[in-house]
Amino acid sequence: METIKKLFRKYRELIVYFITGVLTTLVNWVVYALCVQTIGWSVAVSNALAWIAAVVFAYITNKLWVFQSYSWKPGFILREALLFVSSRILTGIFEIAAVPLLVRLGLSQPFFGVKGMWAKILVSVIVMVLNYVFSKLIVFRTKKDKKPGDQAGALRDRQ
Repeated sequence: METIKKLFRKYRELIVYFITGVLTTLVNWVVYALCVQTIGWSVAVSNALAWIAAVVFAYITNKLWVFQSYSWKPGFILREALLFVSSRILTGIFEIAAVPLLVRLGLSQPFFGVKGMWAKILVSVIVMVLNYVFSKLIVFRTKKDKKPGDQAGALRDRQ
């Protein structure tokens, strides 16, 4: 049991990112599937709306649980949110273009009864990796050991 605890402490960020990434991906897929199947919207429109819902969910979970960024100062939030959204726009453009492209190229077979879901799954894996790299290296660059009330963290947040 102690070995598991040590491994979790060592890889906490990656483990929590993976879990929140899976949840974010599920938000994306559920919104996509609902828009395509229930509402009957096009693949492109459904994909764009699914992306927006996933970005909002991802920002909140990444900020609080993965990278433990606890500052709520308006200037800090603005900078962090703009960087987060900007990096997600880059991967979002890739996703919005890649899913319909892969569907047109033949990866349109249904999965769970949803047209183009195999293309959606493949692109989602690539996007998840890219999003971690951008978040780690650009958006949430503060020390990962920052906790609420942490003096060093509070000093970093003022910068």
